[in-house]
Amino acid sequence: MLGLAKGLAYTLKTLTAKKVTHAYPDEPYIMPDRFRGIQHFDPEKCIVCNQCARICPTQCIDLTGKKSEDPNKKGRVINTYDINFELCILCDLCTEVCPTEAIVMTNNFELATYSRDDLFKDMKWLHDNNTNVRKEQH
Repeated sequence: MLGLAKGLAYTLKTLTAKKVTHAYPDEPYIMPDRFRGIQHFDPEKCIVCNQCARICPTQCIDLTGKKSEDPNKKGRVINTYDINFELCILCDLCTEVCPTEAIVMTNNFELATYSRDDLFKDMKWLHDNNTNVRKEQH
């Protein structure tokens, strides 16, 4: 009987406590500054060094480039940049190794979808994903 009274007292005490739930779809959740979300890719900064694809532990980055057709411009030009978010673990290694900071992490985290095919993101989608880019870059 004492256990029942203790349980009832605890229940009544927590009924008056402040609620900790968040009305997520109606109110956007603000993530911390160092949160590792979906990447933003800037193709103008990319020099096609393939360091991001080589360091990726899950090999989810597909990067291809071609030689520049402009005779005044040296180096390579990016052709495709795709990420398979079905495999990506958002480890932030690709952004750390990028010498030109063409890849930066954002605070976006919403990748929920009904089809796995929608988790393959191309260069255009990653370039448009720039709403919550981290403020501080080192």
